[in-house]
Amino acid sequence: MSPSHPSFSATAAEIGDLSDRGVRYTVDEVYLTGKSFSFRARQRRFRHIRALIEDIIRRKGSCRIADIGGTEYYWRIAGDFINQANVEIHLMNLESVPVHGAKFVSHAADACALDCFENNSFDLVHSNSVIEHVGNWSNMKLMAGHVRRLAPVYYVQTPNFWFPYEPHFRFPLFQFLPEQVRGRMLTTFSLGFGGKRSSLDEAMLSVQSASLIDARQMRELFPDAEIHRERIGPLTKSPMAIRASH
Repeated sequence: MSPSHPSFSATAAEIGDLSDRGVRYTVDEVYLTGKSFSFRARQRRFRHIRALIEDIIRRKGSCRIADIGGTEYYWRIAGDFINQANVEIHLMNLESVPVHGAKFVSHAADACALDCFENNSFDLVHSNSVIEHVGNWSNMKLMAGHVRRLAPVYYVQTPNFWFPYEPHFRFPLFQFLPEQVRGRMLTTFSLGFGGKRSSLDEAMLSVQSASLIDARQMRELFPDAEIHRERIGPLTKSPMAIRASH
């Protein structure tokens, strides 16, 4: 199963093609500009990632990163750090995509079936908001197993199920509604990046492509990691599983 759903991870150009479906949010507005809350939230979380990279570079002189479900534009949150650091970032998605930066390599690879890569073939595994898209709990365990074996250090983030705002469909408490209600809502309203869905079939595929989990489930998936919490006030927005060493 795909590590990311097209409705959530499409390029800005692809999102532009959805304008006739009443799309209210675009990748440009939400993730590609420094003014958006989502971009700034990713920048704040990046301090954890930067510390891991810097520690690896101090020890080894370079850092080879596997970014499961990653995109080149995501790394804009790092500013000039990535350009200046001795890193190589391998983007892993179902389809290989063109890359523009010299530090990026793109692979066609399924997040749940990464057997083509040997144990500890990377220095750091990174994954941002992907594990909730791979399907059921069994698939999540498969992805987690690959994360834990591909590098001695890893960082995995996911939106919190219990946070009152659903980030993919951008609607309060959406994840608490029955699937049937969510599907009907997507055929009636323009929610999230996908706009108003053209059929119930498309809507249900969108609904079932995002299965939020919580910090306790993250701890079960990544028992050798420390679980950090990104908070907004007293609420946990995202749990982060971080293993600094193995």
